[in-house]
Amino acid sequence: MSGIPDSSETGDDLTGADEVALHLAELDEGLADLRAQTLRAGLEDYELDEEDLNLLVGSTEGNEGIRTLPALPVIAIVGRPNVGKSALVNRILGRREAVVENTPGVTRDRVAYRGEWLDRKFTLVDTGGWEPDARGIDASVAAQAEVAIDLSDIVLFVVDAMVGPTATDERVVRMLRSTQRPVFLVANKVDDARQEPEAAALWSLGLGEPYPVSALHGRGVADLLEAVFTILPEVSAVAKDEVGGPRRVAILGRPNVGKSSLLNKAAREERVVVNELAGTTRDPVDEQIELAGKVWRFVDTAGIRRRVHLQQGADFYASLRTQAALEKAEVAVVLLDVTVPISEQDVRIIDLVLESGRALVLAYNKWDLLDDDRRRYLEREIEQDLAHVSWAPRVNISAKTGRHLEKLVPALELALNSWDTRIPTGKFNAFLTELTQAHPHPVRGGRQPRILFGTQAATRPPTFVLFTTGFLDPGYRRYIQRRLREIYGFEGSPITVNMRVREKRERVR
Repeated sequence: MSGIPDSSETGDDLTGADEVALHLAELDEGLADLRAQTLRAGLEDYELDEEDLNLLVGSTEGNEGIRTLPALPVIAIVGRPNVGKSALVNRILGRREAVVENTPGVTRDRVAYRGEWLDRKFTLVDTGGWEPDARGIDASVAAQAEVAIDLSDIVLFVVDAMVGPTATDERVVRMLRSTQRPVFLVANKVDDARQEPEAAALWSLGLGEPYPVSALHGRGVADLLEAVFTILPEVSAVAKDEVGGPRRVAILGRPNVGKSSLLNKAAREERVVVNELAGTTRDPVDEQIELAGKVWRFVDTAGIRRRVHLQQGADFYASLRTQAALEKAEVAVVLLDVTVPISEQDVRIIDLVLESGRALVLAYNKWDLLDDDRRRYLEREIEQDLAHVSWAPRVNISAKTGRHLEKLVPALELALNSWDTRIPTGKFNAFLTELTQAHPHPVRGGRQPRILFGTQAATRPPTFVLFTTGFLDPGYRRYIQRRLREIYGFEGSPITVNMRVREKRERVR
């Protein structure tokens, strides 16, 4: 039987008792498969549609191993605040990815996006506005822009053609010259041919011919890209080779809970801007990192501060992008600040993860600041407010100091393994038979629904489908889920149990 190694495979000498146990295990598995086949054959007496038949055919998902891929060439977009960098990013990508608002300073981190143009794939990096002699959070934003330039193959320097060259633009030019990177001067906001002469003033910056474009309307962007791709390398000379299979981890939580600090500590660099100002992160920022000997792709997201339909401007679009980042992730780490009470907002963020079907790890941040009194209240809050996710692995960390950060890895692996778990059909039906014999469904309206057959329709998350003769009470379905967790674990993963009520086929006389 598959999955049961024999003595030649293990290389170990089996004792007589071991051989008997091995044969009994094989026999049990064979009987379970035979029982499942019998139950499956019994479904032929019921009305089944095409979707039912496709489901019963079954399919298995394979997980590809980690593989190294050549690093895509990197194009960085830089410039002073509010010249249209994020709008140009969206225009080049052909989709609304970067947050755009008519307010300076919306973009703060360096944010990488995957793009494709004429079958050429590349990485496009949006940056915050660069300003000389900046202080506070603006200094951190400027530093991230400088790092983006160092980690790029080509730089697009965006200038507002309607304003002309400014002293700040000239300072940016001096910085760009010291990097030895190819630079394309982009004269933005040239919306029609009548405004093209305005771009001529930018020759004074000494970067060669300016490319007049309108990021808003798309005018001139194709000509710019054609020039860029004539010198853009096939493989990046500066970016690290990509690992094709790292698991994607979304970091979620309320504003100012420590998400960016966690990413910076895991990446061992100031990858994202950290500031006491709540809501510093606006765009999802992802980074390939190595933690405890494993390669991961961590995604820092904007803090979810209140209901999306009540948000405005940049906060609204940041929330939408946070949800999109969650959909692309495989597991979510929800950060909770242990120094303050668990709020309705924390619970709502966890429920967002459950609705998305992603694996879940709860990280209790700022654990080093927890005193004994607060600890007692915290345990009570966890029991009351987070009882519905008691199956989620729990890790106590300090994102600021890095304390116990390595404990995230076994928790993530446990949650992902559960998320990927598939129960063989024979074993699942043996489980259902034992369960219904011990605790049959209660009689409702003079009828007792029966489970005819069960199968696991999907993984990620584990989804089970039960063919029944009647509707199963919600309480009984929860009982099935609880027993599944008791026997098979599924720690860190939501599980779904769906029903398909089918009527018996009328016999033709």
